[in-house]
Amino acid sequence: MGIVAELPRAVRNVWSVSFGGGLESYRPTPSTTVYEGPHRHLKRYARATPATGNPVLLVPPLAVTTACFDLRPGQSLVGFLLEQGRQPYVIDYGEFGYADRDLGLEDWTDDILPEAISRVSEEHDGRGVDIIGWSLGGVLALLTAASHADLPIASITCLAAPIDQARTAFLIPLRLVSKVTGGREMALATKIMGGIPQEFVRLGFRIQAIDRELAKPMYLARNAFDTEALAKMEATDRFMASMPGYPGRSYWQIYRSLVLRNELATGSIRLRSDLVIELSKVTCRVLLAGSRSDVVVPAASVRRGLDVLPNAEVEFVEVSGGHLGLVSAADTTWPAIEEFLSR
Repeated sequence: MGIVAELPRAVRNVWSVSFGGGLESYRPTPSTTVYEGPHRHLKRYARATPATGNPVLLVPPLAVTTACFDLRPGQSLVGFLLEQGRQPYVIDYGEFGYADRDLGLEDWTDDILPEAISRVSEEHDGRGVDIIGWSLGGVLALLTAASHADLPIASITCLAAPIDQARTAFLIPLRLVSKVTGGREMALATKIMGGIPQEFVRLGFRIQAIDRELAKPMYLARNAFDTEALAKMEATDRFMASMPGYPGRSYWQIYRSLVLRNELATGSIRLRSDLVIELSKVTCRVLLAGSRSDVVVPAASVRRGLDVLPNAEVEFVEVSGGHLGLVSAADTTWPAIEEFLSR
């Protein structure tokens, strides 16, 4: 009798997430602008009380929105940091178009991120900044710290940072093909298109999470009565549908140096013929967090950082969840972050 009574709600739930307007609209945590420029919008999340500890700068990877840190209530690293009394900031890169095709990773490591770190520190009378980067965002934070020893960086937390791409199974075919082609097909494609369009990025992320996509009908059926579970699924789908594209030069550097040559696993990366960044120059505290169930960046790929950061105080922690899910893993990732920052 109870199931029969609840059946209309279950039907509404499934209809809303599948064909309707959704179970809930996106309501980001309130924030204010610290400064804004091309591909550098620094935002400070609103607090009702004075913050304690170091300010925290959230660094997303390229080709995603800042919603990765703030999916919805209960899935928001931003909300957790605020609850812990901390003051979080986030750097938003915005959209990329053909005019941005020449942007390289060094634009982030030498300009965009150093400026953001310095401005956050200035907002707090010169205090050190705790950085939390997801995926490539963690790599960019490490490369920035290695390039600029004078920056006020107190610590770096890398969530699913791709240090050793040889550990990522779905990249093996690409690496094998590249031994024949040298990656020339990707170099040509990014040059013609000026980057990777947002439609390709969104499709690629869904392909990487193909097991989730295939299991979605069964998940809907199993959780038709669970509004909260479906709202979490909806938040992830909404995030994946909002991904922007990659600027051409940056994507080619990622593909060539991180995927094909796997340079970070050796402790350095060549961004230009005259620019090599060595991870041995990172000297701050570093927390590496990875998950075995992450097929995009497996835990073993992240753990490689223990070997290539010899002059940093590094520790590794295994958390739960997929590539995006580990960012919002309230039971494992968040406590590990808080314990690390508190020390």
